[in-house]
Amino acid sequence: MSKCLVTGGAGFIGSHLTEALLAAGHEVTILDNFSTGATGNLVAFEGHARLRKLVGSITDPVLLAEAVRGQEIIFHLAAAVGVKLVADDPVRTIETNIYPTESLLRLAINNKQRFFLASTSEVYGKNPKERWTEDEDLVFGATSKPRWAYGCSKAIDEFLALAYHRSYGLPVVIGRFFNVVGPRQVGHYGMVIPRFVDRALAGEPITVYDDGSQVRCFAHVREVVKAVIELTLSPKAEGQAFNIGSDQPISIRELAELVGRRAGSSVPARFVPYSDAYGPDFEDIQRRVPDLSRLERTLGWKPKIELTQILDDIIAEKRREQR
Repeated sequence: MSKCLVTGGAGFIGSHLTEALLAAGHEVTILDNFSTGATGNLVAFEGHARLRKLVGSITDPVLLAEAVRGQEIIFHLAAAVGVKLVADDPVRTIETNIYPTESLLRLAINNKQRFFLASTSEVYGKNPKERWTEDEDLVFGATSKPRWAYGCSKAIDEFLALAYHRSYGLPVVIGRFFNVVGPRQVGHYGMVIPRFVDRALAGEPITVYDDGSQVRCFAHVREVVKAVIELTLSPKAEGQAFNIGSDQPISIRELAELVGRRAGSSVPARFVPYSDAYGPDFEDIQRRVPDLSRLERTLGWKPKIELTQILDDIIAEKRREQR
């Protein structure tokens, strides 16, 4: 079994990844400053004999060097995430996403550690194609629109990771996440499903931004984590980026209606302009659907858990929390 570092290990995806690695017999060190992660995410495995927890920021070079020492695999998930956080604090987004990634890559080449970089579907920007393959052009908006800071910063992360692979032979794998959802996710940072579920269970109108015609795909975190681990351990995946998520599209308006039905709410949705939620200079992506052919060719499978099951998992967890 391997010694693994998970940056952002107390976050939504990071905690599920940590739990899966421990269950598979690996030793895990998590590094998290709990700015968006939560101690509650670690309850299921807190105190595990093969778990070490380091509290601090990935922007601290001394702590980062300590965290990397002796590791065999690095899963780099720590980042500034969420549409609201990106829109509210673009400086933090850029600084948190770029500089620590470069520092980690430099540290990793010393021992040729396997390296998974968590990226995002945001790197495609507003590419107009129906489905995005990993080699699509990146189409960003103007630099005057803070919305694009996140996608641009993660694209730079990808360029850095691939450059370290080409120049130093570092075994790098990049995963571009598409709307990963499931238990432990919160809606504080703009995540749509937990926001919708919270409102529906409270008997309040679900808030839909714009007209709800935006199209998204939602994958269960359990399957996403499985893909991350398998890709990171696969020599075939080295030096490549992979779309990771579901490829089954649904409009946000339809999603709001589906959440309401699954949660037993009949309160109609409330439609709010983007400008009221994120400010007058906000831009969104109308359609975000991945092509999963590369993922399926490499692993022999792709995420397939139905959205209704995902919603039922989240709704059940939220109801347990309310007791």
